Amino acid sequence: MEEEQDNDDGQLMEDDYYALLNVPRDASQEEIVNAYRRLSKLFHPDKHTDPIRKREAEFLFNKVKQAYEVLKDPHQRAIYDSVGVKGLETEGWEIIQRTKTPAEIRDEYDRLARQREERRLQQRTNPKGSVTVNVNAVELFNPYEDGYEDEFDSEWPTIEVSGVVVNQSVQAPLTTRDTATIAGYVNTHNGTGFGEVTLANKRQINEKGWIEVHGGIGSGPLVGLKFLRSLGKRMFFQGNTSIQHGNSGIRGGIDGTLGMQVGKSTMGYFTWQTSGASSSMSTSVSQDTETTHFNVTFLLGIPHSYALVNFTWKLPKADLRLKSTVKAGTFGAEMSYGAEKKISEQSTVAATIVIGVPSGVTLRLRLSRASQNYLMPIQLCDEVLPSPIFYATIAPLLTYAIVKKLVIDPIVNEEKATKRQRQKETYRNRMAEKKKEARAAVDLMSNTFARIRAEEEARRGLVIVSAEYGKLELQGANGSGATGDPNLRRQESDDMGPPEPEHIDVTVPLQCLVKDSKLIVHDSTKSQLAGFYDPCVGEDKHLRVQYLFHSQLHETTIADNEALRIPRQSHRVNKT
Repeated sequence: MEEEQDNDDGQLMEDDYYALLNVPRDASQEEIVNAYRRLSKLFHPDKHTDPIRKREAEFLFNKVKQAYEVLKDPHQRAIYDSVGVKGLETEGWEIIQRTKTPAEIRDEYDRLARQREERRLQQRTNPKGSVTVNVNAVELFNPYEDGYEDEFDSEWPTIEVSGVVVNQSVQAPLTTRDTATIAGYVNTHNGTGFGEVTLANKRQINEKGWIEVHGGIGSGPLVGLKFLRSLGKRMFFQGNTSIQHGNSGIRGGIDGTLGMQVGKSTMGYFTWQTSGASSSMSTSVSQDTETTHFNVTFLLGIPHSYALVNFTWKLPKADLRLKSTVKAGTFGAEMSYGAEKKISEQSTVAATIVIGVPSGVTLRLRLSRASQNYLMPIQLCDEVLPSPIFYATIAPLLTYAIVKKLVIDPIVNEEKATKRQRQKETYRNRMAEKKKEARAAVDLMSNTFARIRAEEEARRGLVIVSAEYGKLELQGANGSGATGDPNLRRQESDDMGPPEPEHIDVTVPLQCLVKDSKLIVHDSTKSQLAGFYDPCVGEDKHLRVQYLFHSQLHETTIADNEALRIPRQSHRVNKT
């Protein structure tokens, strides 16, 4: 977590050379040169005789020049694109001496990144686990009546825990190629149970495959071997064999899976497995895209065969997945539907209703926290009845709504507020520098601003009336400016009350970007533009612009990382 926070802060404080020059990340050399020439003329020290202004101009000119020198050189640009400014300050120069092309530079940095990751992995363990609690709640909807009277009988239905399954494993990298795993398994059902402990070592042979040797004790000694081998760019084979000595003698098991990529987002699998008296062959096709997941499986085996169709609809913006499955075979048939919701960076909750014949109705609840899973299958009814289906569908939705309102939302909001506060504290000194730098830039732009504005007014071109950047009220935009410094304004929050909207006036720097009655600002954070700074660290920011074009008033508001292209007919303000 600390490492992740450091990375966030580093990205927050690092300059964006593309945004500073106001060019896209795929800008050509000509675009970079033109942007540099324009800004260098704006901040050239020779244009000023006042010592203070000259010193400010030298600082801004050197900053623009530094961005230009990095982006114009393919080697430095490749390093900057890969790892940012820190790559130029440390290992970057050594890599430039060893490589010749941008592709080689990226490959070299990828190699170094893998080495750093391997070193970190050697110092960490990776625990994984799951706890499954099986609950029998059949008497809620189908109470058992034996015809006898008992003085201890209760009017309340009996809900009992029928079984518990616990899985836990810990991975520990031994070398860059070897990983040891110790795992434990315990299963209890209706008062009886068994357990198993296994120890495994996995070795990465090469980029094409790995092999794992494992052994365990529990229901008798167990030894086994797993391996994976790539058979080309689109095909692999994974196998597993094991031998276990138990009360019934020696039992062996073999299974293998052949996987092949049959499309851009489609995989096909063929699996064969045998263990004791059971064996099966299955074929499945799986398609996974950004918005959907679809899977079809056919299995022929002893003692059961079945066909399965699964569909998942992904809603990335809502961190939500809607799932449905239909399965039918010699055992009967079942249908399931449910939803999975991501409630925080590390936590996910899910609820699934399974309706089957002859299995009945089951509600499966799951909470995932990092690498730990907690599952609770609740058997509601042995038959398919409307009431358990209805309550199994409605109860999780109502429970989640209540828990989200009373528990999840306050926790998430507190985490966001803590992160914003940490960012503000980290960024405080840097923000003061950026604010001072922006003030100086706006001051140096005054003559250019007056010239460009006069030219645009004379031709009835593009005149920026007002521009505000920061945390803005998106409703009632007209007349909602801040007070204070006419060039750079920020509303400070009172310690005793809620934070006020924080924004700055950026009319001057935006007007200076106008060329031939057009203004283009590319899709990166506007806080890095000359004359801008971030007035509300950690908050969502917008840019609101009011402008005249052909003497007609126009207005638009865009998000921080959204591109701005004006003038546009759709921005025109219709006056009645």
